[in-house]
Amino acid sequence: MYLELFVKGLIIGLCASIPLGPIGVLCVQKTINKNRKAGFYAGLGAASSDTIYALIAGFSLNYIIEFIRLYEVFFRLFGAGILIVLGWHIFQSDPSADVQKFKRKGASYWQDYFFTFLLTFSNPLAILIFFSIFAGFGFVLKASEPLLAVVLIGGIFIGACLWWFTLTSIVNMFRHKFNMKNLQLGNRIAGSVIVVFAIITLIVYWFGY
Repeated sequence: MYLELFVKGLIIGLCASIPLGPIGVLCVQKTINKNRKAGFYAGLGAASSDTIYALIAGFSLNYIIEFIRLYEVFFRLFGAGILIVLGWHIFQSDPSADVQKFKRKGASYWQDYFFTFLLTFSNPLAILIFFSIFAGFGFVLKASEPLLAVVLIGGIFIGACLWWFTLTSIVNMFRHKFNMKNLQLGNRIAGSVIVVFAIITLIVYWFGY
């Protein structure tokens, strides 16, 4: 039973992480501009945030959900604002200067982790996604069964980590083929995608609200 539950957790973690939104673009950009470890740590931040939302959704903490729904517009505006600023920063950044700065300062991997964690956590849609997934699987976590909760949530976290490890490893395999000119183009594409994604999200939410 525990193995089956763990495998289902892995599947949920993978399904929740695979869609390549702005967080995925950010992890790819960090892998190319820095290294695989920087991209993976950024993905690890997203995995940690998703795991917390999965925990909240699994235990059906209604008062937290109602709080998020009540202030959903502020969460969305805050998250979209950060994405726009981030996208613009990536768009106009100089990759050669970034690489040299990274080498001088050393590996700020935990900064990559915490930044992506906060960015992902600012998106309240994540908890609704996990609600839908849990409903589809028929999962309801109970405080009286903590071991089952640990197995499932652990599976979700490891599944998400496996996705980010796989993505950054694949990108890192082709990293040597990128010169500074390609990196500059990649920054502009990544920055543009993130900004456009944020704007589209706001437009869809505004007209659908």
